[in-house]
Amino acid sequence: MRALIAIDWGTSSLRGARLSVTGQVLESREFARGILTVPPGQFEAVFNELFGDWMAAPHALCLISGMAGSRQGWQEAPYCPCPAGFAELGQHLLWLQADRIALVPGLSCMNPDTLNTPDVMRGEEVQLFGALQLAERNTATLVLPGTHSKWVQVEHGRVTRFSTFMTGEVYALLSQHSILGKTLDLNGTFDETAFLQGVDQSQQAGSVLNKVFAVRTLGLFERLSAAVLPSYLSGLLIGEELRHQNVPPAQGPVILIGSDALTLRYTLALRHLGIACQSRGAEATWAGLHALATKLTNKP
Repeated sequence: MRALIAIDWGTSSLRGARLSVTGQVLESREFARGILTVPPGQFEAVFNELFGDWMAAPHALCLISGMAGSRQGWQEAPYCPCPAGFAELGQHLLWLQADRIALVPGLSCMNPDTLNTPDVMRGEEVQLFGALQLAERNTATLVLPGTHSKWVQVEHGRVTRFSTFMTGEVYALLSQHSILGKTLDLNGTFDETAFLQGVDQSQQAGSVLNKVFAVRTLGLFERLSAAVLPSYLSGLLIGEELRHQNVPPAQGPVILIGSDALTLRYTLALRHLGIACQSRGAEATWAGLHALATKLTNKP
């Protein structure tokens, strides 16, 4: 196994880890140098400035996941179509320097729930496979909460399909740039009771658009205080996302991947609805890149 430099280069941040042959993090670094901060043509220079010393190790291998492989990134790495596992990702790596630095391609699929429109992910695919490695499972439903939440089905080690929900972005838009913002106190602390009220309301019949407007009237008629309304709105939107999921119980607990702050609300909502779940954090990215590197270096 060669020395591995694992990089997660996203839209707003850049993380890197130097891993041992067994996948342990020997050293890590994080910078506010997401792809949007890098001028065109300067990705290699930024990479060398921040990680050049790590790459000086003999026979070092660097795998870069995330938005660095997007059209706005270092170089566009075409999506790998699903169903896909480690083998397909390895075949679709985009080598920036032969056998030394490669971009992980991301995944695409056709979503039958939206008349076979395309769906995509970049960076999450590494987290998925890393979380499965850590959980010692090869079949699961996985959820990556965030601005654009992903629900993913993995069967026998291959991603078969996934769906993206703009839950986080819609929450930000409604709470900051709509009439609801006049009613919500965004400086309040998270309120679990109000959040679960929102989850319960989301499961009732009726349009989510009507339920969202009721966030304002609940405040106007003092049914809920301005301090807890953000939690209620969050529960309403996350609950709406969950309402459309079919989680096969035989697959075992749903695996959530993200920071504690991101996974807490989904954990509360899932368990409130009787769905078992477990969480993984940043370690999933490093585990996924290490597993991918292992497949590359151990191939015949």
